[in-house]
Amino acid sequence: AAVVTVYRPRCHADVLVGKILEGWAHDGGGKPALKLVSMYIDQFPPQDMARKIAAKYGVPLLPSIEQALTLGGNGLAVDGVLSIGEHGDYPFNEKEQQLYPRRRFFEQITDTFEKVGRVVPVFSDKHPGPLWADARWMVDRAREMHLPFMAGSCLPVGFRNPDLSLPMGCEIEAAVGVGYAALDRYGFHALECFQTMLERRRDAETGIQWVEALTEQAMWKAVDKGTIRKDLLDAALKVVPTTKQDLRKFNGKNMGFLFKYNDGLLGAIFMLHNRARGISVALKLKGKSHPTATWFEEKRRPWAHFAYQLKAIERMIHTGMPSYPVERTLLTAGALDALLSSRFENHRRLETPHLAIAYEPVDYPHAPHMDLGADPRKQWKGG
Repeated sequence: AAVVTVYRPRCHADVLVGKILEGWAHDGGGKPALKLVSMYIDQFPPQDMARKIAAKYGVPLLPSIEQALTLGGNGLAVDGVLSIGEHGDYPFNEKEQQLYPRRRFFEQITDTFEKVGRVVPVFSDKHPGPLWADARWMVDRAREMHLPFMAGSCLPVGFRNPDLSLPMGCEIEAAVGVGYAALDRYGFHALECFQTMLERRRDAETGIQWVEALTEQAMWKAVDKGTIRKDLLDAALKVVPTTKQDLRKFNGKNMGFLFKYNDGLLGAIFMLHNRARGISVALKLKGKSHPTATWFEEKRRPWAHFAYQLKAIERMIHTGMPSYPVERTLLTAGALDALLSSRFENHRRLETPHLAIAYEPVDYPHAPHMDLGADPRKQWKGG
């Protein structure tokens, strides 16, 4: 079942659900080993394509989430749920977070599980929440119900340019990231890509000690003082597309994310709004004389990077095991919420004892190092 905010062209429902219906390349060719049996749609904007595509493929649109999961019966009629709480007309709070109904969706999904006495795997698109209290509740609820649960974005499993896979247990001495666009929507992408790399460091992951949202002036001052390594920032900027504008020219929309992990490592991300055109991470690895950097490349239609996210979802639904830990997304969601709180509270540093989130990362591959047509039950080389 797909539980969706809106289904219009180029939205996340289009690029994920569309691949189940129309194939990996939206061309009627090879498809994931999944069959869509129902959809619940929360909003129908003027550009809606849910009704048309549902009629084309014979997928019923149900008026409630419970009915989408049960098809009106007394038990579950599905083996997994794809919850896409992204895009649509939803309010913003004072921190400029768009209040998507991700918790509401998850609550109604799990209430249905409780009612029928059975659970199936659930994927929640992007960060749970977006409020920390909601993200924490969702993960705790899944744990209490022994529910296979994944969340997150497509970029950690998408394409990297240059292609880069860090060895598990590597020693990272410093790291700097670059992001762009809206702080809430794309700040999550930047933080999750950063965490995807940093979780592979030796003895990780134990969480984040504090966060601080830096003004434009403060983030460049941190570079000039050496708090943030300029060579790593330069390396991150070198691999990602940027405009020709002066990056240090203030526009009121740029911001720095500064945070300290519990093991002492300092993380820094430069959110360069319309100056950068993508997300990148640069690292100083112990024993390496030069920085290592990569760009998390976003492909154009048919949005191939989303295919690899759907492959991870497909695997979870077939095996009953998350392809990678939801704790990575929980930590990222909590860091973003705290950073936006820091910005709202005059950019003060905030201690984050609630982000002492420990987890074991897995060596799950990114694009193109997984065969989209492979048996979803097959283990990848890392386990």
